[in-house]
Amino acid sequence: MPGPRNRDRDRDRGARAERKGSVRRPRRKHCQFCIARPPLIIDYKNVTMLRQYMDDRARIRKARQTGTCRRHQNRLATAIKRAREMALLPYVAD
Repeated sequence: MPGPRNRDRDRDRGARAERKGSVRRPRRKHCQFCIARPPLIIDYKNVTMLRQYMDDRARIRKARQTGTCRRHQNRLATAIKRAREMALLPYVAD
């Protein structure tokens, strides 16, 4: 037989479940490379474009932050790594 403590706990669970559904999620970002017409070309020589996908510490931003799809995120990472090899981009920030 449920005591007064159990009833309070059950009531709290119901209140949390109601609040849980009302959480507003931000709109999903779309890949700029998939949307662009004419299509944007990912190239290791285009340093200004690649810098947009790096943070202030010269690390590659996550796809969650930039909104790029998996295919373009992989190509971006490869281009940034090539640009670093060619000394066009830094490995670490100054």
